[in-house]
Amino acid sequence: MDREFLSDLFADFGPVTLRRMFSGYGISADGTNFALALRAGLYFSADEETIPQFEAEGCGPFQYQTRSKTVTVNSYWQLPARLFDDSEELAVWARSALGAAQRAELRKRPRKRPVARTAKAPAKKVSAKKTAAKKAAVKKTAAKRPSKK
Repeated sequence: MDREFLSDLFADFGPVTLRRMFSGYGISADGTNFALALRAGLYFSADEETIPQFEAEGCGPFQYQTRSKTVTVNSYWQLPARLFDDSEELAVWARSALGAAQRAELRKRPRKRPVARTAKAPAKKVSAKKTAAKKAAVKKTAAKRPSKK
């Protein structure tokens, strides 16, 4: 899938931003990435609210193979092939995917922690005089000990 094809595909949805990503493009709207166009197909962001739609169409989640296993990414599901011919319905699915991506962003935002009201006392510095006095005391103690011969 090239840029021109993807721009035409999302014409009924509205303006999208396409960014090179892996073997294809990341597709975003309003600063939120909601779709991936890869060699294997077009994947939309999904959550517990939208996954039943994909399942009803017989679609599956995004998967890729590593050397030792197959990794499944449940937050992106493959778009039904029939939607490539129906740009109006694709726009409805895209809006739904954008909503799922925005809900996911809200869940990921870190909560602000309350600021501690008590300030920690600064660490006390040991003066050079005290350090020198301790060293001298150690030397005197060592000198007073009888040597073993």
